[in-house]
Amino acid sequence: MILLGFDYGTRKIGVASGQDLTGQAAPLTTLAMVQQRPDWDAIGRLIAEWRPQRLIVGLPLNMDDTPTFLTERTRRFARQLEGRYRLPVELVDERLTSKAAKAEFGEFSKATRRLGLDAFAAKLILETWLAQQVPAP
Repeated sequence: MILLGFDYGTRKIGVASGQDLTGQAAPLTTLAMVQQRPDWDAIGRLIAEWRPQRLIVGLPLNMDDTPTFLTERTRRFARQLEGRYRLPVELVDERLTSKAAKAEFGEFSKATRRLGLDAFAAKLILETWLAQQVPAP
């Protein structure tokens, strides 16, 4: 199954691709918001190109499980993805992915770093979801 992962932000949205067969993901791109809205045209092109079976969106929460200022906006973005593209959308806890992304980001090649920190955070979000899908032994 092909997946696209999203790290939603107020100015940018990181996007990553992954697959359940390998359980791995890769950063794809970072999309700028257009007039404070997601770039639906660019998202539509990515969906047409990658043909994912599922979309994964990172859900920002505080460490004490309370919502952040972005939590409801992110939920709205997820509902819009589902409504526009008629694909299943799942939310995954993204706590600490930005911190992990910053810690690991410098280790990657210039080409990978050009994709942006947000795309790398989307990769980590997608890998978090993939890891949760592995059945327990």
